[in-house]
Amino acid sequence: MTTVNSLSGGKTSSYIAANYPADYELFSLVRTTDKECLFPDAKIRQEVSDRIGQEFIGTLEQDTIIYTMLDLEQYIGRPITWITGKPFDEVIIRGKKANGEGYTYLPNVTQRFCTTELKINPIKQWCYENTELPIEMRIGFRANEVKRANSMLDRHREDGFQYDKFIVGQSEGGRNKWKELKYRKTTFPLINDNIYKDKIESFWQDKPVRFAYMNNCVGCFHRNEILLKHMSEKEPNKFNWFAKQETAKARFKKEMSYEAIKRHRLQFDLFDDDFNECDSGYCGL
Repeated sequence: MTTVNSLSGGKTSSYIAANYPADYELFSLVRTTDKECLFPDAKIRQEVSDRIGQEFIGTLEQDTIIYTMLDLEQYIGRPITWITGKPFDEVIIRGKKANGEGYTYLPNVTQRFCTTELKINPIKQWCYENTELPIEMRIGFRANEVKRANSMLDRHREDGFQYDKFIVGQSEGGRNKWKELKYRKTTFPLINDNIYKDKIESFWQDKPVRFAYMNNCVGCFHRNEILLKHMSEKEPNKFNWFAKQETAKARFKKEMSYEAIKRHRLQFDLFDDDFNECDSGYCGL
């Protein structure tokens, strides 16, 4: 069975790439077409474009994630395959109602279609087109994340595999043709080997791989308002992208608009070490 490591750009999944070699190392890149978020290094921008087979303008994660994946590939000495779906700008649902009134529908904590469209579906479709299904996919859940692992395993059938729908062709009219197939068996090497965060942090201390301050999108709606305020100051252009997508009726978070988060004046200063990855939110694969 073909083995696949699903990489997010964080220390944990990178630890799996370094210590549990797979047939394929896959990384799904979150893109934006907004030139306010232009990746600053033109040479690296072209390299990313060559890897994904289309123009790369920028990412809505911190730019460091690009260097993470390039550094990691050099460190492990094996190729990392870069995959990408539609830009986030196109994933947001916009349209008109029957009465002609326009609407915007944004992902949120109950409808995480951004994760599906930006991460899960591109990886899934790549595996269908480039491997023989089913595959074994390693997921970077640590020894203290058994509940997350069990939640993922609950989606497997009695034979121990997860089934999913794939685009297998197009009809004469140009519409996608879908088929349900046996997709993957998910495994959790860090849980099996009792690996916790402290060992992962220690492992990367002296390694030549750069990591972002926070993994996942700068404006991830899983983050609390205080961390989002902090990110709005660290990454103003990227945070502004999220704020610009909101309307009076469509928000990423019910509690507060991102414009309000930007304007909010805290009564104390925030520092990078006030937060950890538990505050960051996650894109589960």
